[in-house]
Amino acid sequence: MERVYLDHAATSPMNPEVIEEMTSVMKETFGNPSSIHSFGRESRHIVDHARTKIAQSIHADYNDIIFTSGGTEADNLAIIGLAEGNKAKGKHIITSQAEHHAVLHACKYLESQGFEVTYLPVDETGRVSVNDVEKALREDTILVTIMYGNNEVGTIQPIQEIGQLLKHHTAYFHTDAVQAFGLMKINVNELDVDLLSVSGHKINGPKGIGFLYVRKNVELQPGIYGGEQERKRRAGTENVAAIAGLGKAVELAQESMEEKNSSYNEFKQILRENLRDSGILFEENGSLEYGLPHVLNLSFPGTDVESLLVNLDMSGIAVSSGSACTAGSIEPSHVLVAMYGKQSVKIRNSIRFSFGQGNTKEQIVQTAEEVGKIVKRLTS
Repeated sequence: MERVYLDHAATSPMNPEVIEEMTSVMKETFGNPSSIHSFGRESRHIVDHARTKIAQSIHADYNDIIFTSGGTEADNLAIIGLAEGNKAKGKHIITSQAEHHAVLHACKYLESQGFEVTYLPVDETGRVSVNDVEKALREDTILVTIMYGNNEVGTIQPIQEIGQLLKHHTAYFHTDAVQAFGLMKINVNELDVDLLSVSGHKINGPKGIGFLYVRKNVELQPGIYGGEQERKRRAGTENVAAIAGLGKAVELAQESMEEKNSSYNEFKQILRENLRDSGILFEENGSLEYGLPHVLNLSFPGTDVESLLVNLDMSGIAVSSGSACTAGSIEPSHVLVAMYGKQSVKIRNSIRFSFGQGNTKEQIVQTAEEVGKIVKRLTS
């Protein structure tokens, strides 16, 4: 039985070229990038080269990139760091109910520290209204944080429109672009974002590395104190091998963007058509007009998510619910609850397919066949 991995939105396998790049660095370069001798300079060159490539990928300046341990730290540094660094200007923050927990839990923490957070609703496609953002803005609003593309249903938010709106306000704008980066062309100047988070392991790079873009002159309080690395914004000796791997992953992602978009959209079509041909009833969660190419979230009436996931895993198909599994029980997805309400049956029968490196059309056909068999068995 061939195992099929369709959970790339959770994490992705490392590209062999990334592994080769990192292995070379680990074998040959061990100096501390802060050291002024030749060993340190060799490491500094690797870090500088990766930072340059990453900055170019989003049309940012070299000095605007901060290396982090991943998307979660990038989100935390953006939200908590900006809030703490700007609290003299105001203590109001705007976000959405469908954000990743790295954003939502950072906001909850800030509420415990005396900040006020407005959690905007989303419509049934998972999309935030620009009008709602405008209505929520206040004189003391210091930050708006809205994700670029949703990790559970793939809905793309109106980031450029919100950026345009905020040009006429003093609030800073952060977007969690962890799912979108590498699949969407991102220009931070056209989007008018001040901060943007990215994670390495979602683009076939290593785990434990990511970056935060911070526009020049944005006041940010560090989350880690120590040395003067990352222009005093993130202390700690740089993880040179992981940074090299991230730089390579970013380079490869940029080169293959159009090809991946085409393939993943085709995979969506194949999966939908094969399910329909099998007589399987399903509904798509998310936006048909504004959607990430690699995420397909489907609701199967008459089933429950736990049985679906267990049966698919036994059939060699790895997918997810996009929900947190704790002590054997699956909590309803907060994203689907925000879209449909707590009473909707969709929060109990929806699963996420997410495509990536190594997937083939044959695997998608195989997946559709297995899903069809399981759904028929569960609803018979």
